[in-house]
Formats: sequence, structure tokens, C-alpha cells
Amino acid sequence: MSGADRIKGGVTPAVAAAPTEPFAIGRTRASRTRRTVDLSPAQHRALDIWQREAADRLGLARVTGQEVLVALVDQLLSDPKLSTQIIRTIRARR
Repeated sequence: MSGADRIKGGVTPAVAAAPTEPFAIGRTRASRTRRTVDLSPAQHRALDIWQREAADRLGLARVTGQEVLVALVDQLLSDPKLSTQIIRTIRARR
């Protein structure tokens, strides 16, 4: 039975064809999405120190927490070994 025959007979295909072009449902975001993280005072202090040391190594006035977290997420999503390591760490902490 052809597609035209199905339409004439009121029969719809069991599985819809995959779209050939990407599409978005609803409105797409033009801006970034914010995430927050709760750190202990010791973690916060250690991260501040790390950022200052990184800025010194890079010859910059400062490296922001935002830059660090974006770089970490990019690495996490692109490095399977790091992803596995993070999953192990999360599992161990639960």
C-alpha cells in the first residue's frame, strides 16, 4: 500500500518518518542557562586560590569561576575517561 493509498483509506503509518532537518519544539533559547553549585567554605576558598594561581600562570588579572566551570563541563562532555571517573566519584559519594 502506498502513502497515497493510506491517506485515501484513512490509514496512518505505524511509525512516523524521521525528520530530515532538525527542528525545535517551542521557542529556542538565545541565551545561556544558569546553573548554581553549593560549595563548602573550604571548597570555595580552595577554588579561589586555584583561580588566582591559574590567572598567574595565564598572565591574566583573574580567572572567573564561570570560566572554570564552563571549561570543566566542556571537558566532562568530551572526555569519556573523565566522564567515567566522575560517575565513579558520584557513585562512591552516595
